[in-house]
This record gives sequence, C-alpha cells and structure tokens, in this order.
Amino acid sequence: MSKRFLAEWHPQAAIQLAWPHPGTDWLRLLPDIEDFYYQLVATLSHQQQVVIAGDPRLDHERILAELNRRGANLGNLRWFAVPTNNTWARDHAPLAVGDATGIELLDFQFNGWGGKYPCSLDNDINRSIAAQGGYAAPLRQVDFVLEGGSVETDGAGTLLSTTTCLLNPNRNGGLSRTEAQAALQRHLGVERFLWLEQGHLAGDDTDAHVDTLARFVDAGTIAYVQCTDREDEHFASLAAMEAELQGFRQADGRPYRLVPLPLPGAIVSAAGERLPATYANFLITNRSILVPVYGDPADQQAVAAMEAVCGERQVVPVNCRVPIEEFGSLHCLTMQLPEGVLAHA
Repeated sequence: MSKRFLAEWHPQAAIQLAWPHPGTDWLRLLPDIEDFYYQLVATLSHQQQVVIAGDPRLDHERILAELNRRGANLGNLRWFAVPTNNTWARDHAPLAVGDATGIELLDFQFNGWGGKYPCSLDNDINRSIAAQGGYAAPLRQVDFVLEGGSVETDGAGTLLSTTTCLLNPNRNGGLSRTEAQAALQRHLGVERFLWLEQGHLAGDDTDAHVDTLARFVDAGTIAYVQCTDREDEHFASLAAMEAELQGFRQADGRPYRLVPLPLPGAIVSAAGERLPATYANFLITNRSILVPVYGDPADQQAVAAMEAVCGERQVVPVNCRVPIEEFGSLHCLTMQLPEGVLAHA
C-alpha cells in the first residue's frame, strides 16, 4: 500500500510560514500584517518549531529582534532566505504522506490558483528550503497542480474536497472526476472521496477551497460553515452543502458527527467587497486548535462549537481581521510539517 496523506492532527514538528514584505499584496497593510505575524509566531513557537520562508529583501535581524521582544521562543524558529511572491503557505508548502517506513514531502505544482496571481517564486519555495538543508525527509516533485487548502483528509485514506476547485480546468486542464481521483490516489494514497459540489463564499478567489467550507476535526468529525439567514446570499448554496455533508458516510458506514459553525456577518473591504470570512479556516497544532475570529458577534459561538469537539487540545481564538482583508485567513497562511521531516538546526 502506498503512503497515505497525513491528517492535520498527526504529530507535528513545525508550522511553515512565508513572511510578508513590501513586494507582496500586503504593502498597504504591512505594519498590521507584520503585527499579526509577530503574535502568531509568538504563540506557535512555544508549542513547536516554526519554519519561516523570508524574502532576502527582509531585514531578518530586525524581525528576530521584534519577535524576541514579543516573547517568541527564538530557539524554535528556523529562518530560510527564500524569494517569495506572497504569504499563502497552505497552498505552496509541501503536503506530507507517510506509513510505517517513513514520511515523504510532496511538492505539487502551484499555479497561483489557476493563473490568477504571480506565483513562480512561491512555486520554488520548498525546493529552496530543501536545497538549504531544511528538510530531513525527501522532497518529491509532483507534476500535478494542487493546493493544500483544496484538500482535507482523515489520515485513514479518505479525501474531502470540492469539485469546483479540483476539477476546474484552470488547474490541470479539466480532468474528469475519474481522472482526478486516479491522480490523487496515486500521489496521496487516498481511497475514498467525499466530493462537495455545493458551497462557496463571496470574495473567495480560490474556486472554493474546502478549508473555507468544511474541515475534519478528527476522523469522525467534520466542522462546516452553516448559514441560517435566509436573506444572506450564501443561504441556498451552504444549505445544499450541508445536505451533502449529511449524506456522507465514514468507511464503516456511520454518518459523520457534524459541527455547524456560524457564518460571520458580512465583512467588507475598504472597496466595498464582501470578504470570505470563515471560522472553518482553523489550524490544528500539537496542543491547540487556533480558530480565526473577526470581531463579530458570532465569534464566541464558533469558539464554543470548537471547544465542544477539541478533545485534549485548547481552543485559541486568533484575531484574523487583518488577514481577511487579502481574502484569506489563518489556515491559508500556515502549513503543518509532521514529526521527523525537519533537519536538525
């Protein structure tokens, strides 16, 4: 049996990030997004290591000094000088597959969400880190376009995704569902496919990444975005998605435990565009589940819903009002790396 795509809750060595800089879309919000990164790294670095892809134009020493001032555990930081286009590590960082013989990192092709944005530098980040001796596990190049935010797994051979993204002609030339499943089975070792055909958030430019809509919390639990306001533009689509989720079954035939997460009230950009704020964009780490919040009345309801299913992990709210201004949130900015894949510092 081939190595299987590892679940997010598999024991982790690190979280991989890419640091914002003036050449990214964050230029207008640079002080605010840097402040967000300082807080995030300070939190993560006391749980596990943090791998940072930092553009060579950045003042590395200034950033480390500020992280130190903010209370980050500098001993857990791994900085790699790597040219970057942007910061969405979930979609350019490697995916991990493993079995009893070990773990392998897969470096899929990243094409800027179907050619929407410049991405050539981000597509090379993992190879650059590997060339600098950052990974202990092998990094295998895969000639297939795939973003980490577009796929979810239970770690036991089941893949959850959306047809809107994975079957979009702007990724791999319009593969059929059968062809896409064959490729994913070959590369990720998955055997069961749960396809969502419904669900999309206004302002989302990823063609409906599943990590904005529905997520595994554990092998038998899926948290998902629910809209209860019939006047909201999302109501019909998310209700249809909810019905799809209710019809899904685990490998043994049991239904999933479904955890509805509220949809935040409309958050709009300075230009008046609705932003794709979602509580489903949480990050599972070794000790915590970090849940994005937005200063919305629904924040506490979302946190409480996750606390009910978090097990031994602590639910930590993370204010993501700044990241959502660039149409992404917490999970989009981060990628977990499993134990055993990092070279010793």
